[in-house]
Amino acid sequence: MSISRRGFLAGLPIFLAGCTAAGTEYRSAMLNYAALPDESFPLRAVPLDKIKPELRRQEVAYETKHPKGTVVVDTPARRLYYVMGNGRAMRYGIGVGKEGLALRGNATVGRKAQWPSWTPTANMISRDPRNREFAGGVPGGPNNPLGARALYLHRGGRDTMFRIHGTNQPQSIGHAMSSGCVRMLNHDVIDLYERVPVGAKVVVIQA
Repeated sequence: MSISRRGFLAGLPIFLAGCTAAGTEYRSAMLNYAALPDESFPLRAVPLDKIKPELRRQEVAYETKHPKGTVVVDTPARRLYYVMGNGRAMRYGIGVGKEGLALRGNATVGRKAQWPSWTPTANMISRDPRNREFAGGVPGGPNNPLGARALYLHRGGRDTMFRIHGTNQPQSIGHAMSSGCVRMLNHDVIDLYERVPVGAKVVVIQA
């Protein structure tokens, strides 16, 4: 079937607009995951082909009853949303807890830390005795399982022992394989850390 020159040109602006939008989105993603040399432990750029498009940080339309500043953890979808207001949110891909270990119930951000140290809980050691060697704690750094940032979740003024944190296992994002905490790419948790103050509400959507 032939296409007239007029028909071709009529469709061209729409095609070009789509290409432009895709190009802008790609450039934005590249900036989101560029190298961060000024970190205490500098982070290399993350190649975009290592992050599924649906798991990349992106501002999206998001209608919700929750007020601006709320963090929404959508466990089944493996997504975290920071509510920006006016029907918009910043969306991040996350890793969540294994079956039976996922975070449940709402919480607040009790404190925040950059390049936090990590100490396995008694339950973690019980489930996996290999964690016993880390009972004295692991200092912050690139080999620390909490990654570049951690938001400590509290409920009723008490630490729930659950965290929203970075990870040294980026391949876990999009999967249910943690001990219960919410994992994010280091670049993403740094972005979230700057947006979320202590005291912010965290809402958990469960399966």
